[in-house]
This record gives sequence, C-alpha cells and structure tokens, in this order.
Amino acid sequence: MNPFQPSPPLRVLVFASQKGGSGKTTLAGHVAVEAERQGAGPVALIDADPQGSLAKWWNARQARTPAFIQSQFSSLYQDIESAREQGFRLVVIDTPPAVTRAISEVVAHADLVVVPTRPSPHDLRAVGPTVDIIEGRKKQMIFVLNAATARAKITMEAAIALSQHGTVAPVTVHNRLDFAASMIDGRTVMEIDPVAKSSAEVGDLWRYLAERLARLETPAQPNGMDQQRFGGMRPVTTFGRAGSSFGRRAFA
Repeated sequence: MNPFQPSPPLRVLVFASQKGGSGKTTLAGHVAVEAERQGAGPVALIDADPQGSLAKWWNARQARTPAFIQSQFSSLYQDIESAREQGFRLVVIDTPPAVTRAISEVVAHADLVVVPTRPSPHDLRAVGPTVDIIEGRKKQMIFVLNAATARAKITMEAAIALSQHGTVAPVTVHNRLDFAASMIDGRTVMEIDPVAKSSAEVGDLWRYLAERLARLETPAQPNGMDQQRFGGMRPVTTFGRAGSSFGRRAFA
C-alpha cells in the first residue's frame, strides 16, 4: 500500500427492524463474514440487542474473524472511534426488534442502514416506524427481502410495496434451512458450502452493499447526538477474537 495514500475510511452498517423474526441477526453475521471473505476487512461486530443472539453466535465461532466489540449504548461512539483508530474498515451492528430511543441512537452512527423484511403483510405493516427513525436521522437505507419463497407472487408484491418507501436491494435472500443450521455452531452458509445458492445470495448481497458504501463521500458522524455526555475519557474496549487473549463474552 502506498504510505502516502489515505487508508479506506471506516464504514458502519446497521441492521434494523422493529419486527421480530426478520432475520436481522442472521444477515448481520453472514454479511460481516462475507465482507471479510471478499477482502473488505478488518471487520468488527457489535451486538446492540440485549438478547445477545449475535454475540452468542460469535462466541460459538472457531474462525478468528470477524472481530467482536463488546459495547453498550453509552459507549458506542467511543467504541466506534476506537475501531477506526485500530484500522477496522467495517463495523456491523445488530439492533433489537423494537423502536426505542436507543435504536435511534445506534442508527445515528450508521453510514447505511439495512432493513431486512420478510415478504408478508405483517412484516410490511411493521416497516413504518423503522423507516421513520432512519429518515429522522437522515440516513441512507436499503430494504432487503429476506426469507422469501422462490417464485412466489407475494415476493414481487412486497418488493413493489417497499419501493414506495425506499431502495430495495436487487438481491433477494430466500428461505432455506442452511441459514438457520449454520448459525447453530457459529458458522455461515459460505463456510459450510461455498457453492450453495444461499452462499451465492449472501455474496451478491454484500457486493451490492459494498457498492453502496463505496459511493459515500464521508464516514458517518453522530447525527444529533450530544458527544459531550460521553465525556473525554478513552473507554476500555474489548476487541475480541477467537483464540485471542481478549477471550470471549460470558453469558448467564
């Protein structure tokens, strides 16, 4: 690398949806792994969901990447800045299935917000509050149709409905058992079967998201957040890697 060439900026990708079961956690983990696989790393994960599903999946991983940042809402700004200083190029954040002020503050850090949506009437009706938060923070947003049934009419109808509110990713992620099975032991479909259709969909989705991120001119800045309340002290941030001295998170 040319020492006089500036390093690529850190990008923050937030997965958000108020609807439980939308597949946020599964997509967040898969996209983070695929970003590493396609040379967009170092990548770090943050689990902002109190349920800790993404963190538990990461704890089960044997692979050393992506890294994991143990963070809380109150230290999110400092933790992202620490990631920037340590040379990470992508931070992927999972959020809880709820519409709260805390979710709004997470979205405030995003360069791009991904809204996974199942093609069902209930999921489409639940999109509104999430869109309101993202638009309120003036962030770019991408809908991703997730857990879709191949060649089903409702999938196309859902894409048309969502397009009235924002951009819909041209890649649809279909409902396949290998997604859920891979998450059990901390892996992804790409690591289990690189030539599977599911793996191809994740690869295509990441390439599309990477293209969207590459169009951005400046990294995300906290939108409307009071940085003063975080204070001036540097936080003690855990950048965990499998097998590293930082260890793994413990859960009750």
